[in-house]
Amino acid sequence: MDPSQAVGAAGAAAQMDLSMWALFLRADIIVKFVMIALLCASFWCWAIIFDKLMKVRQLTTRADQFEEAFWSGGSLEELYDRIGARPIDPMSSVFVAAMREWRRSAAKGLADRDSTRASLPQRIDRVMSVTSGREMELLERRLGFLASVGSTAPFIGLFGTVWGIMNSFQSIAATKNTSLAVVAPGIAEALFATALGLVAAIPAVIAYNKISNDLDRYSKRLENFAGEFGAILSRQLEEKA
Repeated sequence: MDPSQAVGAAGAAAQMDLSMWALFLRADIIVKFVMIALLCASFWCWAIIFDKLMKVRQLTTRADQFEEAFWSGGSLEELYDRIGARPIDPMSSVFVAAMREWRRSAAKGLADRDSTRASLPQRIDRVMSVTSGREMELLERRLGFLASVGSTAPFIGLFGTVWGIMNSFQSIAATKNTSLAVVAPGIAEALFATALGLVAAIPAVIAYNKISNDLDRYSKRLENFAGEFGAILSRQLEEKA
C-alpha cells in the first residue's frame, strides 16, 4: 500500500465513530443479539444481587431480634402466641414449627405416654429440619442464574468476538483492502462483545460467592438454633416425665 494511502486510511479510522452506541448500531444482527442478551443478563443479575444482599441483611437483623427475644428468659408459649400466626423470618418459622408440633403432641397426650415420649424429640427435630430446608431453598432461589451467567457469559461474548472477526475478514476479502478503516469496525465490535461478556460474568461470580457464603453461615445459624431449641424441649420433656 502507498504510504499516502496508509495515512489516509488511518485518518479515516481515527474519524470513525467508535462509541458504544455506534458499535452496536453497526454490528451484525448476530452480534447485536449477543450484546442485547448479555446486557439483559447483566441487568437481571444486578437485580438479583441487590435483592439478595438486602434480604441477607434483613435476615441477620431479624435473627438477632428473635434470638434476643428467645433468650430473654420469657415464656416460650407467649413468644409462640405472639408470632405463631405469621413468622417473618426462617428462624422464627423453625421455632413456630417446633412449638406447633409440641403443642399438638401435648394436646393429644402423646407427651404423657411412655411409648410415644421417646419419639417426640426426634419428630420435633425432623419438623425443624424440614422447615429449615424449605426456608433455605426459598432463600437460594435464583442464585443458580448468577452461577449460570458467571460461567457462560464469557463464552457468549467470545462467540460475538469470533463472529465480529469473521465479518472483518469477509470485509477484507470483499474489498481486497487490509487498511485499518476496513478492519477496525469489525474488531471493535468483537472486542465490545467480549467486554460485555466480562461485565456480566465478573459481578455475577463475585456476588454468587459472597451470597452463597452468607447463606451458608445463616444456614449453620439455623442449625445451631434448631439443635439448641431441640435440646431445651427434650430437657423439658424429661423433667415432665
